[in-house]
Amino acid sequence: MSLFGGFSDLQVLGTGIFVAILGYIYTILSSPLAKIPGPWYTLWTVWVFKYNVVKGRRPRWVHALHLQYGPIVRISPYEVSLQDPKDTRQVYHVKNEFLKSSWYTALIPDLPNIFGTTDVQYHRRHRRLLASEMSESGLTIHKPVVETKVRLTIERMAEEMEERGVTDVFRWFLYMATDIVGELSFGSSFRMLETKDENQYTRDLKTIGRAGGIRATFPFLMKVNKFIPIPVIRTAAKHRENMRGYANQSLERHYKLVEEEGDDTKPTLLSKLYRATEKDPETLPFIEIREDAMAYIAAGSDTTTNTLTYLIWRVCKDPEVKAKLLAELQTLPGSFEDNDLKKLPYLDHVIQETLRLHTAVPSGLPRTVPPEGTTMSGYFIPGGYTVSAQSYSMHRNPEVYPDPLKYDPSRWENPTKAMKDAFVAFGGGSRICIGLHLAKMELRLATARFFTRFPNSKVSQKEGFTDDDMDPIMFFLLSPKSQRCLIEAC
Repeated sequence: MSLFGGFSDLQVLGTGIFVAILGYIYTILSSPLAKIPGPWYTLWTVWVFKYNVVKGRRPRWVHALHLQYGPIVRISPYEVSLQDPKDTRQVYHVKNEFLKSSWYTALIPDLPNIFGTTDVQYHRRHRRLLASEMSESGLTIHKPVVETKVRLTIERMAEEMEERGVTDVFRWFLYMATDIVGELSFGSSFRMLETKDENQYTRDLKTIGRAGGIRATFPFLMKVNKFIPIPVIRTAAKHRENMRGYANQSLERHYKLVEEEGDDTKPTLLSKLYRATEKDPETLPFIEIREDAMAYIAAGSDTTTNTLTYLIWRVCKDPEVKAKLLAELQTLPGSFEDNDLKKLPYLDHVIQETLRLHTAVPSGLPRTVPPEGTTMSGYFIPGGYTVSAQSYSMHRNPEVYPDPLKYDPSRWENPTKAMKDAFVAFGGGSRICIGLHLAKMELRLATARFFTRFPNSKVSQKEGFTDDDMDPIMFFLLSPKSQRCLIEAC
């Protein structure tokens, strides 16, 4: 006998399912994002978005949507991507009205650091202690360390060319950037350039960007992994624990050095953090310094490595660009230093153009719309939804950068205001990359030292190396697909 009078249980169940489906359809179609341009499926599901993240092609997918739909596009039921600089300036503003979304909590779980924290006060407190050391004037004392590491890198490349016929610039720039950030942050390097061998540390560095991106995209898998081990999540967790271990070891070496030689014997980028935690360990506990140290290691290694790798590859492939750069470098004094390089306009244009087309962080940086909502490109977006802008699309906007896919350093000779506004290689607002001055110093010195030592360098075809090896994989960070770049000198 039916529990529902004249209706069978099956009829009632079917009606319930039908009503639920109608309710779901109504909810979706009445979504505040329904009127925003975008493919129909992004209103219904987030899984197309997630699929492209896992495949390492989110920036390309989102950019294709911008080309089709315009400067504002819906990329999931909860997120909108922006391309108009007027909109992005509003989002990434020093006022911090658009806070970092919960995506960062999933990207950097457990404990926050200066990069991933969504807490404005936490970020402000840490940045205040780090900003002066990371400024152009603050870095002056550290220039000899950077110069020494760059020179050793070029020597290692020359040795490899002699022995192997080619050098893998990706490998050596990774070792260089890692050693620089290690010595400047902790007072002693990781000695990658000295040992010359790949180890677990470099393997962790090469995979941490991918692992973090997947973890942030599927945060629920972290919980599932506690009960049912998932290989990719388990690997991601292992890499993160390894990085935490490296940070611990580096900090221990630093404190031991201070004990042996005294407090001011070797200032580091983190000196003010060290002193602050010694003075008041409750306000700034050791674990916060450790988490910041982890961020420095990762952010200071991968990003510089990939930018330099693509710069060398691009210049070596373009005879006109290379000839112009070499001509400018020939005007340098024999014992040039970074201050001399700052005066070279074309070198700066080459770096700027490389950062435009090969930004180390090409994906969107998600922000949460404040409670009162906002209007972007004529569309209202309520509070609580996510907006983001990706450098990959900002830097390829044909209305801002004519012939945007062409590698053309000369476009920066007379940049328009629109070009400057759309250039976001280091982020923007109060969360702009704190290490940008150090990164630019490394880029200038490494580029100049490389091409003055190897003026006849060219992209190699040995060992099966082709342009396909340089096709970028883009999770959170960008890197060459094969994680190698072979260069030879004629």
